[in-house]
Amino acid sequence: MKILVATDAWFPQVNGVVATYQRLAAELPALGTEIAFLKPDDFRTIAMPGYREIALALPSVEMAAAVIDAAAPDHIHIATEGPVGWLARGYCRRRRLPFTSSFHTRFPEYAAEHFGFPRRIVYAGMRRFHNAGAGVMVATASLRLDLTQRGFRNVMPWTRGVDTAFFKPRPDRVFGTAAPVFLYVGRVSREKNIEAFLAADLPGLKAVVGDGPHLPTLVERFPGVHFAGRRTGEELARYFASADVFVFPSRTDTFGLVILEAMASGLPVAAYPVTGPIDLIEDGVSGAIDEDIGAAALRALALNRENARRHALSFTWQATAEIFLKNIRQARAAAGAPGRVLGAAVAAPRGFPIAPRK
Repeated sequence: MKILVATDAWFPQVNGVVATYQRLAAELPALGTEIAFLKPDDFRTIAMPGYREIALALPSVEMAAAVIDAAAPDHIHIATEGPVGWLARGYCRRRRLPFTSSFHTRFPEYAAEHFGFPRRIVYAGMRRFHNAGAGVMVATASLRLDLTQRGFRNVMPWTRGVDTAFFKPRPDRVFGTAAPVFLYVGRVSREKNIEAFLAADLPGLKAVVGDGPHLPTLVERFPGVHFAGRRTGEELARYFASADVFVFPSRTDTFGLVILEAMASGLPVAAYPVTGPIDLIEDGVSGAIDEDIGAAALRALALNRENARRHALSFTWQATAEIFLKNIRQARAAAGAPGRVLGAAVAAPRGFPIAPRK
């Protein structure tokens, strides 16, 4: 069986969407499933305003149809609501094919922050996009509740995983200090709210690993911070393991793969009580959740690193792939799609591994 994933997020971007589908492509063959992609580099592209590292596909209905027809998929899953996603949606609508989608990014919040667009209008557009499909997959229970209350239909659980053999405790101290190290890893952009972390009164060293359009502003405003730039692979894993607390200051992410990577590396996580952190962090055990990000970071510093690691072990990429396939089977069955879909038997999805709240 073959699934085509239509995505506007693709290499060389480094983010949770790209990482998720990269791992999905690695896991699905063992479950008897092929995967193909409709992606920006199948089209002519332009740089996204404000994010020149992101390539936006120039819409071409004919080109999209040619790529999809050549792949001959049994099912289409739409990962993003950008030009590639809309082209795939149009293809399915014209041919009356059921499709699934996923909600990875809170574009209404980003559009309001960067361009002043009313959230209500952007959510209406996204609701129209996703409700045309047979099901929309989300990564956390709190996001599922939020979208359901906003009128999104057929919202399905689809959690994420982490490579715990790669992200693990190591005897590294790449920052060259015995003082506490508070670390942020991710895209350096305004909506990530990194200033809240860097402005907090914390002992020791603050470090930022990543690149993005907001980096020059932060370097100028916070000269005492260690800005390491973009790191990948083994080097990134060493940076994680060298810190003492991971600080996740975003209020708009829908999950936060870096939270799992940090916990797998033995780092307790400090975050706000918002979607993503409240679903992943066991407050007082694997991290600390607080409206005061500095207070959360200090509480996290006192926590047992082994508990953070232990909590991350329950998130696997194999389970992520199994739930993905189960959701597609259920969505197609509900839509009355002909034929048996994805014949490889997989276990029923376990839903969301929700962290107990204290």
